[in-house]
Amino acid sequence: MKALALLVLIACHSTPKTCGAPTTAVTPAGVRTIQFPAGDGVIVTADVYAPLPPTAPFIVLFHQAGYSRGEYRTIAPRLNQLGFNAMAVDARSGEATQGVGNETATAACKLGKPKNYVDAIPDLKAAVAQARTLAQGKVLVWGSSYSSALVLVLGAELHADAVLSFSPGEYFDDQGKSKTWVADNAKTLTVPVFITSAQSEAGEWAPIAASIDATKLTTFVPSTAGHHGSSTLWPTQPDHEAYWTAVAAFLKPFVTT
Repeated sequence: MKALALLVLIACHSTPKTCGAPTTAVTPAGVRTIQFPAGDGVIVTADVYAPLPPTAPFIVLFHQAGYSRGEYRTIAPRLNQLGFNAMAVDARSGEATQGVGNETATAACKLGKPKNYVDAIPDLKAAVAQARTLAQGKVLVWGSSYSSALVLVLGAELHADAVLSFSPGEYFDDQGKSKTWVADNAKTLTVPVFITSAQSEAGEWAPIAASIDATKLTTFVPSTAGHHGSSTLWPTQPDHEAYWTAVAAFLKPFVTT
């Protein structure tokens, strides 16, 4: 019995740690998957959707909690149609969506790195720096849920030419930040900002929006229920076209100047 117990103990301790979700979806034709290091050594994975010349404006896309770069599989091609190159990034605070596993989360896990929302900041910074090596035009940053708040926090520091934020909120007070951390940083933005969300979430980001220069701010609250995060633009969402109309109107000046 003692020998059996010892074998069980050894088996338990020798089982390798499972990190991340697998990717089952096929990468679309014309999409290039790249990797680059974050400041703390974690390897960041991203999909580049760049059928246009490098002089076209470039949008860096960040996903919501529990998701991956797969959040943008149907969104990025439509941004291409609107005149933008794009890069969908795996940030380490996430898992998988639409059959696409979060490879940055897997890399962070294997290194024993924490994966809270704020821990993704090095990934966002590295991604924007990488985007500037790919783009010769303006660089915009776009976030979903927790990352939508982070792009408002980091937008000025990253010298973004515009910020798009889908369902932001003060999500970080349990991660060492104040209850007004996002609003306090968003007020430093001097570039065009677009904020939207589900209808029921508008009150949550109202104080953040109030901190931003009103002459730079565009908001959209749907007349219907809407949906949380960037996935509100998925074609499976019943009111996605209303959001797309608002997004396209906000983005239009960047392809006409």
